[in-house]
Amino acid sequence: MTSSTSPADADAELAARVRAALAVPGAGPLTVLEGGRSGLTYVLRDGETGYVVKAVPPGRRAIGRNDVLHQATALAALASRGVPLPRVLARDEAEPAWFAMEFAAGEAVEPVLDVDAAIDPELARTRMLTAARMLGTLHAVPLTGLAETVAALGAKLPEVADPAAELARWTRTMHAVPDELRPGSGELLAALSADVPAAVAPTVVHGDFRLGNILFDGETPTALVDWEIWGLGDPRVDLGWFGVFTDGRLFPGVGREVEGLPTEEELGREYRTARGEDGGTRQDAEWFRAFGRMKMAAIMGHNLVRHRNGAHHDPVHETLPPTIAAMIADALRLLAVEAVR
Repeated sequence: MTSSTSPADADAELAARVRAALAVPGAGPLTVLEGGRSGLTYVLRDGETGYVVKAVPPGRRAIGRNDVLHQATALAALASRGVPLPRVLARDEAEPAWFAMEFAAGEAVEPVLDVDAAIDPELARTRMLTAARMLGTLHAVPLTGLAETVAALGAKLPEVADPAAELARWTRTMHAVPDELRPGSGELLAALSADVPAAVAPTVVHGDFRLGNILFDGETPTALVDWEIWGLGDPRVDLGWFGVFTDGRLFPGVGREVEGLPTEEELGREYRTARGEDGGTRQDAEWFRAFGRMKMAAIMGHNLVRHRNGAHHDPVHETLPPTIAAMIADALRLLAVEAVR
């Protein structure tokens, strides 16, 4: 991601609040960080030191992706627990709320989706296996101690979402997409609903765990970012989602195949080695892999609908229908369900 080069502060009032909280009165302009999708994301530089600022858009409620302090809570509570994270340096609950964190060095490349980014396939493989171990470390964080840390921050842990709750959440998103854009989704949702796995012990769940949200310096991870939908839930939700990004064939027209990426089974082995326990994550693996594909199809369909109704103009979303169909078809394959033609 790169920042803009506007000579003036993107938001003068916010910039003044940030400079005062960070005690950097002579810092450069507050500039928009392109590529941020949650709230408003800015960069502030003071000499060689950089800061990333996330703020609630003026006039918006601090909910969902705009609840930036929800993100700050995760970063602060999980600091020094074995997962590389940017350090939270300041937070302000006054409207519009914001928080500032370190500017982490490195690049975030999603091998199968960032088609314009050159990445060596062996490096991509190494990063993916490293990320699987990172996820195992994250899921091993004890919730008891975490609750105490979160309480000290003046917040509380989210309610636990079990597999049934996750399925209900993303089913609503899928149902908001016109039928013609999601062929086979009725059969898929029925199959998922008919055999919802029992929940295992809950963990912190990132919600969008993939290489595109992990900064790396070579083979070394420097920061796991984009915590806007983190919560507590079944760790297999993160594993199933991460596995979607191992196969470029699931993204026809928008992605690419990358030779040598780990299989979902390989990621699972690395994950369990790092976590130090199974945690029940071997159970119902196919269901969670199918669910991850359904979730991706629902998100892409939702994004296409928002583009078409003018809520967020981005013509690239017009290329998504083949990928939506591919995700649904592969999920049906995993569940051994035949779609009605």
